[in-house]
Formats: sequence, C-alpha cells, structure tokens
Amino acid sequence: MLVQGYDPKQIRKDRKLRAIAENLRLRETAAEAVLWKRLKGKKLGYKFRRQHPLHGFIVDFYCYALMLVIEVDGSIHATQTDKDQLRDLTLQQQGYRILRIQNEEIIDDLPAVLHNILKQLPLS
Repeated sequence: MLVQGYDPKQIRKDRKLRAIAENLRLRETAAEAVLWKRLKGKKLGYKFRRQHPLHGFIVDFYCYALMLVIEVDGSIHATQTDKDQLRDLTLQQQGYRILRIQNEEIIDDLPAVLHNILKQLPLS
C-alpha cells in the first residue's frame, strides 16, 4: 500500500541525517559544550535543540519556537564560506534567522555571546 506523501528516499535521507546528528552530539567542540550548558533546559526561556537536522542540513543549535538557528563556527568555516552562505540563504528563504558565533567568542567572552543571543529573543 502506498501512503500519500510517503517518499522512501526522503525517509532514508532523514534517518541518515539523524544518525549523523547523533554522532555530532557525541563529538561536540569545547565551545559547543560551553554554549549548550547555557541553552539547554530552557535556561534562556526557550527550548533549544543541538545538532538538529533541518531542511537537509544539521544545525548546531535550533529554537523551533523562534525559528532561530545558532551556528558555532570553528576554523573549518574559513575554508567553506561558499557552502555556509548557501546554507544560510537556503534556511533564510525558509524563514529561519541565522546567528553565527565564532568558537573563540564563546571561549573568550561568553557573557557577550549570551547577550547577543538574548537580543534575538522576544521581550518577555
């Protein structure tokens, strides 16, 4: 029986992305670990997910309620700017807001990073 809207190729792709995301959660960077401690458990008033599959990409942190994506960029991102721009554009066209933060910013000045994130959140 064929279920309307069921695409076996898409299901396999989604499962593969979820497996990759799970692996990335186990291998988080020091900066991601520091930021995750401050985002998890609705510490900023909103639920965030980490290493979350989204429209064919895996984003570092994602808040569904705000359609906010936070990307933590390490040195690898200096060599893949075109790829990052395409990813950002694709997600922005879907209505997501993207906030990019450098690893060093998180390690060196976490209060400023948190302040920047809080500026993206609606006033409560």
